[in-house]
Amino acid sequence: MKRAIPVVVLSIAGLVPVWRYEPSIGGGTSTTEAAPAPSTSSSASGGSSSGTVVKGTTVNTEKGPVEVQVTFQGEKITAVRMLQQPNHPQTTAAVPKLIAATLEAQSADIDTVSGATITSDAYKESLQAAIDENAKSAATSSPSPTAAASQTIDGSALNTEKGPVQVQVTFEGDKISAVKMLQQPNHPQTTAAVPKLIAATLEAQSADIDTVSGATITSDAYKESLQAAIDAKG
Repeated sequence: MKRAIPVVVLSIAGLVPVWRYEPSIGGGTSTTEAAPAPSTSSSASGGSSSGTVVKGTTVNTEKGPVEVQVTFQGEKITAVRMLQQPNHPQTTAAVPKLIAATLEAQSADIDTVSGATITSDAYKESLQAAIDENAKSAATSSPSPTAAASQTIDGSALNTEKGPVQVQVTFEGDKISAVKMLQQPNHPQTTAAVPKLIAATLEAQSADIDTVSGATITSDAYKESLQAAIDAKG
């Protein structure tokens, strides 16, 4: 009987590893979701999506409406996306070709895709409208280079009993920024009067200024030459 006890103990000990490594029934399981398949729709854009986004006009055709959305980096077309297109196999096949041609040509001057003439023509019309709108917006938001450009104009030369008088006027846009005497009488009163006439012109921004006392002849000729330069500026 004493020998039987160790045998029983050993038997129980031998079962412990079995209990420890028995697989769990009904335990949690991990789930791996499949990534969504990439869209093969012809409305996918080509190129970068950042930049200025402009919608073209909606062109109604017998196959259905066509409308593009164009992304610009400055004047460069970086992407084109179809917002509306006919649900037709020829259109689905044609649109990627039209987009690729647009990105290469950087304009709406591209070939019509064979078998999708109607869609191609409508695509190009909507695309051109977007290009025109982008150019218009750029011109509106950016000041004209000539608007603030410096322009120098010579006034008329006037002969007076004191001598010839002629001014040269520099404009910054429409503003008179400088006046220079090209010709003036060699006379003390004229020499003293000219700085006053120029200062008055810059303040008034016109030829409507007072005559300098003691230099009436020079003052009148100065104002006439100045007005001629302003008139020439337009």
